[in-house]
Amino acid sequence: QVQLVESGGRLVQAGGSLRLSCAASGRTLNIYAMGWFRQAPGKEREFVAAAGGSNTYYSGSVKGRFTISRDNAKNTVDLQMNSLEPEYTAVYYCAAAINTATIKASEYDYWGQGTQVTVSS
Repeated sequence: QVQLVESGGRLVQAGGSLRLSCAASGRTLNIYAMGWFRQAPGKEREFVAAAGGSNTYYSGSVKGRFTISRDNAKNTVDLQMNSLEPEYTAVYYCAAAINTATIKASEYDYWGQGTQVTVSS
């Protein structure tokens, strides 16, 4: 029903910046929120940032470093990542929710395939 495709992940040095993009296609009119999650090796998937309605949400670890931006007309959402640290190395996933703006992964309805971000020291 909805397809999400992430792009922009790559190797970057610590302290550098990176911009991830996500494009939604299909039945996109009912999407309320779009967000970003990440999963590092051996760890659970965790919330990074989300945008829904007039609100944005950030995890405490990235607030002030990352910026989420959503273009409702184009059905895209970007994640600008600055001051990257090796601990941020993970697969980053784009997600879309129909019913609410949320930081809970279980409440998202659609997921992208992920894009690898590797931060070297």
